[in-house]
Amino acid sequence: MKVKKILWPTDFSENAEKAQPYVTSLTEQYQTEVHVLYVIEELAYDELAYHGPEGEFDRSHMDKIREWEEQNAKERLDGICNNYLKGCPLYVKHVATGDPAKEILKFIEKEKVDMVVMASRGRKGYFFGSVTEKVVKNSPVPVVTIPVSP
Repeated sequence: MKVKKILWPTDFSENAEKAQPYVTSLTEQYQTEVHVLYVIEELAYDELAYHGPEGEFDRSHMDKIREWEEQNAKERLDGICNNYLKGCPLYVKHVATGDPAKEILKFIEKEKVDMVVMASRGRKGYFFGSVTEKVVKNSPVPVVTIPVSP
């Protein structure tokens, strides 16, 4: 099996971080590039809470929140890459917005990823993690799931 690209999706949780030793090991073994992806979930907002002085919907507040979250995600991805992936031949950071499972699956297709490595339980606390479950069931490439104890 030839592995050129590994995807490591993260939600910045301690559980997601537990996939790191496996990502590093596979990267060293295959001399592959690592793509680290964080997905900003769509903000649920109440239009009534964001009206301007004239009563019209003011989306600028939501845009500022989105900009802040995107900048914060980029900084945290920098930290992950600098702290954990220094020995990787190449790592690339990505931020997407939408449903995490759908965005991961889109990313696999778009970037022609060969393998996904992710924790089996993220910040939402489910046994297998709803995002991981959707990715495993729908991924066209192998998904290595790292078990995380409760």
